[in-house]
Amino acid sequence: MAALVAVAARGCGGLWRRARQRGAGQPGPGPGPFPRGQRAVACNARGGAVPAGKSGLAPWVPVVGLEIHAQISSNSKLFSGSQVQFAAPPNSLVSFFDASLPGTLPVLNRRCVEAAVMTGLALNCSINKKSLFDRKHYFYADLPAGYQITQQRVPIAVNGSLSYSLCIDNKMSQMVTKTVRIKQIQLEQDSGKSLHDDTRSQTLVDLNRAGVGLMEVVMEPDMCCGEEAAAAVRELQLILQTLGSSQAVMAEGQLRVDANVSVHHPGEPYGVRTEVKNINSIRFLAKAIDYEIQRQIEELENGGTILNETRAFDSKLGCTVPMRDKEGKQDYRFMPEPNLPPLILYDAKSLPANMNHQQVINIDWIHERLPDLPSVKRKKLVEQYGILPEHSFTLLNEEGLAEFFERVVKQTQMKPKKVIGWILKDLLSYLKQHSLTVKESPVSSFVLADLLNLLEKKEISSTAAKQVLAELWKGEGKTPLEIVKEQKLELLQDQKELEQICQAVIDGHKNEVMAIKAGNPKVLNKLIGLVQKKTQGRSSPVLVKQLLEKKLSG
Repeated sequence: MAALVAVAARGCGGLWRRARQRGAGQPGPGPGPFPRGQRAVACNARGGAVPAGKSGLAPWVPVVGLEIHAQISSNSKLFSGSQVQFAAPPNSLVSFFDASLPGTLPVLNRRCVEAAVMTGLALNCSINKKSLFDRKHYFYADLPAGYQITQQRVPIAVNGSLSYSLCIDNKMSQMVTKTVRIKQIQLEQDSGKSLHDDTRSQTLVDLNRAGVGLMEVVMEPDMCCGEEAAAAVRELQLILQTLGSSQAVMAEGQLRVDANVSVHHPGEPYGVRTEVKNINSIRFLAKAIDYEIQRQIEELENGGTILNETRAFDSKLGCTVPMRDKEGKQDYRFMPEPNLPPLILYDAKSLPANMNHQQVINIDWIHERLPDLPSVKRKKLVEQYGILPEHSFTLLNEEGLAEFFERVVKQTQMKPKKVIGWILKDLLSYLKQHSLTVKESPVSSFVLADLLNLLEKKEISSTAAKQVLAELWKGEGKTPLEIVKEQKLELLQDQKELEQICQAVIDGHKNEVMAIKAGNPKVLNKLIGLVQKKTQGRSSPVLVKQLLEKKLSG
């Protein structure tokens, strides 16, 4: 019987440990995809260590570092004028330089440099006023030149940091902020794309992506589980999208993550690391890292060794699989790029007086024009509208939702604290149910504001408002008021009629009345619901409650 693995982390900063099931026989051959109940990864951001204790559990410290490739949002490639476009016909966006024809020379794209500087400043990096380009040699079918132009020696930005937030025990109301160091940000070319046709046993090459500008963001190994890594990448994604330096759409390959994972005992040197390549989903990133940590612990405690290898995450199987080992890794033979001079940047102090400002990049000018970053936006939303901090995270995590919320608030008389409930509970659930983005919503901010105004003026009940929202979702072009009149959802204004309905409900439910009088006030909600049903949602729950309480106390 295979050993039962129980991995616990008291916070990501804690120690992982494994316990074999008592009475188990010889351990199995190694971890496959872990069955439910046998694989428990707790990563609750509390920090602290898990000691070995009397049970003899061996503690482990996982270490996670990330290398993130973000495609720069630019109309043309890094060193050529070829257009950048997703899903264009194969090999339709390839210049002579992209195809590496003899005699072609690179011309640096100004927009790509500005995007890298902007990103470096947003991540608290030091911007190098002089950075260098290098050739990284390796041979593959989708790299026509046989080398990639990158920045190995002196990158454009170094020594930054990224703060991100984690939920404690998966509770949005309990969050903790952590920080990961940014080692460097470097500019480099993307490669082409190889399309493997197993049926015909051939590989096709599409060079549309060859030469597209990338920013490689290298994070120090300051994380220790999938949840931390996922939270850090999500925050980086929001920053890039806010800056406009990258659209960072992972489904289109605009943000790709390589995770370096190792485990070791406390006080010992870091273990041998594996690299999980090209993860293109934040959810898969967390799963891949947690699986790899657990796989390494299982391997080491079964007496095996960890290979310094490259692995891929199989999302269908939920596990990592070997790609190639790095034991005999090739020499990339880095050398200075002879066709590109050093990249020189300026700030306000170093900018020569007689220099044409349009021909240089001014770091201070870019810094002054940085937009509010997600952390600042969240703080402003909480302070300005009085919403909960966890609500501000949800608003920013959905593209365009914060702007939608603010437009509704401006157009309605309802208080922001009430509006946020309609946005997050009702609108967002409709969007997710139909797999739509905020921009694709059939209910505009103006229409939702109209509906909430009717509710705020007490012209309709909250139940009726939900019915109207369901009708609006059909996208038939009707206004909330038109739907209210068509379906006769106006609030009952005749209090005598409402009193009669309340009395009829009381008379028909003696057991519930006795329970309320015996000290069980929760049963009152059932009577309120029955009145709502008889009035088809046209009665105010608050007024109904008042009338029922008055009659029951008499």
